[in-house]
Amino acid sequence: MVSLSSNLLFIAFVAYLIGTFLFGGAVRSSSSESTKSYARWGKMAIIVTIIGFVSNLGYFITRWIAAGHAPVSNLFEFTTAFGMMVVGAFILIYFIYKTPALGLFALPIAVLIIAYASMFPKEITPLIPALKSYWLTIHVITAALGESILAISAVAGFIWLLKNIDMTKKTKQRFWIEAVMYLLILVVGFVVAQTSFAIADYKAEYSYVSKDETEHTIEYNMPALFGMNQSVALTENAFEPLAEMPPLVNAKKLTTVTWAILFGTVIYLLLRLILRKRLAAVLQPLAKKANSQLMDEIGYRAVLIGFPVFTLGALIFAMIWAHEAWSRFWGWDPKEVWALITWLFYALFLHLRLSKGWQGEKSAWIALIGFIIIMFNLIAVNLIIAGLHSYA
Repeated sequence: MVSLSSNLLFIAFVAYLIGTFLFGGAVRSSSSESTKSYARWGKMAIIVTIIGFVSNLGYFITRWIAAGHAPVSNLFEFTTAFGMMVVGAFILIYFIYKTPALGLFALPIAVLIIAYASMFPKEITPLIPALKSYWLTIHVITAALGESILAISAVAGFIWLLKNIDMTKKTKQRFWIEAVMYLLILVVGFVVAQTSFAIADYKAEYSYVSKDETEHTIEYNMPALFGMNQSVALTENAFEPLAEMPPLVNAKKLTTVTWAILFGTVIYLLLRLILRKRLAAVLQPLAKKANSQLMDEIGYRAVLIGFPVFTLGALIFAMIWAHEAWSRFWGWDPKEVWALITWLFYALFLHLRLSKGWQGEKSAWIALIGFIIIMFNLIAVNLIIAGLHSYA
């Protein structure tokens, strides 16, 4: 069952890649002179995407059966579920608005999320007592669904910005849209770094003494940059950690993130050197035929739908589970704090949209920043900051 689950996830990954290229064909042929070609490319693209989504859903169900619990208990499972829901949210919106440009940019995000997830341990492990609750399943799935719908608003905002920002002039808008591209490349850097050290079979063990004077060992799969206080290398030729970290920070995972940033920066610079232009400028022609007013509407509608779903999952259901697991509704754990920050940000989005009339560029930027906050919560808070919600 586990093998079948993995194969279904791989099929979904490949289908999303193929769907991306097919949506690219639909975008390129979206003109009055090629209506038939546009319809043909668009139809093939959405069919392949649906096949991928069904396969992804099959992965989710078969892994649930194999594990005996909802597959959202570790970072691999949650992130793959998040990627699946991003595609599901896109399919729903596509049948409402019929815009292939959304698929051209939404599917690569899902591909990137699944590739990122595949870098984490895939083993099915027994749940600790605090996780054995159906409220956990409801909380995590609903929160991920809300975040996936909010992600579509960011995709629509990104397309709006790509279409309307003048890449030939040195402006703040051009700088920040390129900064977004750099952040996306950092995720690619994470995948490349993990894969490279895995191929090299790099492992290094260190021992350290905790506050209760108990000796522990920790294994690094990347050359150590940060380590526990007074750690001692057990593996020959292992890197000595460059800096000691406070208990609030997970030194091993901070090392992973740092290597991802280094690899991602190198990849970004190489792409700039090869393409000889900003990455946003390379993508801009793909967004030129998009309807700005439609993208603005999709971004707003996605937040209108995603915000209440996120509220239910990340706050209300989360509090019920927290009370069941730890006998308190709120504890200011880092993950709880960032969930609240995300909620407040999107509440501000709706307030500014409805009361101040913020549309177009302002709305697009806010939607994009909101998704960056979601990804910061998914990546940085889970990987670096230690807390009750930190995934193993």
